[in-house]
Amino acid sequence: MTTKKIKLKGDKVIEQIPSIKDKALRINLNENIYGTFAEIGAGQETVRHFFRAGGSSGTIAKAMSAYDKDFSDAVYGVEEDGRYVTESRLKKMLSHEVSLIEKRLSRDKHPNKMFFSYANTVATIDFAKQFKGHGWVGISFQIEPDEAYNEIILHIRFKETDSRLQQETLGILGVNLIYGAYYKYNDPKKLLRYLYDHLDKDQLEIDTINFAGPRFADVDNRLMSLQLVKNGMTDAVMFNPEGKNILPAAILYKKNILAFRGSFRPVTKVNMDMYEKSLKMFLEENKVEKENTLVIFEITLSNLRSDGEIDERDFMDRAELLCSLGQTVMISNFQEYYKVVEYFANYTKARMGLSMGVNNLVDIFDEKYYRHLSGGILEAFGKLFYRDMKVFLYPMIGEDGEIITSDNLKVHPRMKELYKFFKFNGKVVDIEDYNPEILKVFSREVLKMISQGKEGWEEMLPSGVSEIIKEHHLFGYEPSKFLKEV
Repeated sequence: MTTKKIKLKGDKVIEQIPSIKDKALRINLNENIYGTFAEIGAGQETVRHFFRAGGSSGTIAKAMSAYDKDFSDAVYGVEEDGRYVTESRLKKMLSHEVSLIEKRLSRDKHPNKMFFSYANTVATIDFAKQFKGHGWVGISFQIEPDEAYNEIILHIRFKETDSRLQQETLGILGVNLIYGAYYKYNDPKKLLRYLYDHLDKDQLEIDTINFAGPRFADVDNRLMSLQLVKNGMTDAVMFNPEGKNILPAAILYKKNILAFRGSFRPVTKVNMDMYEKSLKMFLEENKVEKENTLVIFEITLSNLRSDGEIDERDFMDRAELLCSLGQTVMISNFQEYYKVVEYFANYTKARMGLSMGVNNLVDIFDEKYYRHLSGGILEAFGKLFYRDMKVFLYPMIGEDGEIITSDNLKVHPRMKELYKFFKFNGKVVDIEDYNPEILKVFSREVLKMISQGKEGWEEMLPSGVSEIIKEHHLFGYEPSKFLKEV
């Protein structure tokens, strides 16, 4: 006799999340999923779940932990920088283990096996509890026996302050990653969310992820970066001109940083004039050397929202254009400027600069943005003008046609003396050799002209940008809109 499942009126559909044991068991019971585990730095936390679930002999070809540095170097080779918790080390581990499994297991004997290699290299919290720890985690895997390997690599930061808890968190993440690789590879966005199954965002931060291989041929890693911020998995992500997601800590470390915040929808002559002139001024600052300076174009999540939702096509258009111009891009959920500076300060003590227009600076002196802080605007400004931070100010045209600079801009009367203090101390400096002919160029006008099929917008953009927009059909550009009747 079969019992019918009871469904009551008003019941909601709930997505059933399998337990960690169920995930490990499902993989163990699949006779074709077979691979190796190589874990360094936190014990063998992931493979432990597979051993405990039962049926592990059908999944685990080998489990190892080359914990000693000399052993690790002998197995995987020596890193140029002498470090062990790096993306380079993880990739060497994956490559080495995949080549071993292919070499040692005959395809004639295992014609249906989908091989995989899971690896992690991590540093858990130190004894003094000064450094919470971080790590690289990845998997190379097949979906068909004769198919090339797919790869998922991510960087994590531990938030817990206990080594044992961090080890357990890593083990759960590892199971989620292996399970997701095999059972969610067709939907990378969901795979990303499922990495946090049975985990809390207070335990772990994922700040970089990259997908590669035949099953992810259509995945744009910049879009995956956006998902990390959108899902609250991290506060900021970065990608380079090649469109590859990069680890913020690695690229920001000990660098002089000049940041631009904007919509860049699209990049106009004003944006590039501001960039070129402020960079020139920044490089003239004391202790700022060109080879150790990083320029970042930053877009906030709030700037990407349209009617409460993030327009991914619009985001990709901006990303494509900025990457084509050779820029490093940062996506953040920092609405206030002081949070951006605070974030950079985690990785560098070198000089920092923010380049912005007059209207942005006036906004900074609006108290409503700081009511949630116990120290109000003073607390925010203490963080904003951290160490040697400077604002490079680009002028704007006022309502009466006058040029507004740091000398004649108007802030709220209560903020007047505070503004004068920063201005007097050289924290706000004007970009003086700007191009006055382009001050009336606004990206929103350009966007409107493109969408309505009006001509003349090309002249408002830097050289080569209109060609990129036309070639890739960015920002709603359609050639048919611009065809004139003969």
